[in-house]
Amino acid sequence: MNRVFLIVSILIPILFTGCVEDQMAAQRAALAQSIAAEQPGNYYIGRRMYRRSFFFWGYVRRPQEPWSSAQLVMLNEQKVLAPDRQANAIGSDNNAEYRLKGYFSGETVYEPASNRFYPEFVLTGYQVISANPPPIFSSPNAMDPNSLYIDRPE
Repeated sequence: MNRVFLIVSILIPILFTGCVEDQMAAQRAALAQSIAAEQPGNYYIGRRMYRRSFFFWGYVRRPQEPWSSAQLVMLNEQKVLAPDRQANAIGSDNNAEYRLKGYFSGETVYEPASNRFYPEFVLTGYQVISANPPPIFSSPNAMDPNSLYIDRPE
């Protein structure tokens, strides 16, 4: 009886680890497929990353480029308000994915909580792609709004 319990207790974590890895591999494959299917054009793909203690907006990349090439940006809202600000619900769109219209101004903006400078993206329009897109971070806690760690997409 004790021997069976020991074998089962060893095998269960191994089996569950395999399931999690298979699920992550499937999500990454789906993400790569969706990126490859994006139409080229004069727009950007943005992923909102809300943090209570920080003022950056999230990651922005060109269509058909991997998330690892994305830049964490400060959003210039002089022309168009950010989606969550327009809805008067700051952070409500955490992890949402957008098709963004706009441009990089060439300027950098200081973000005091991280003590870093980030590129400025001037927003001129947006369209929601997904409120619940596939993950782009390896850490399951990457989208925690209370986190003080700034994750990079993979």
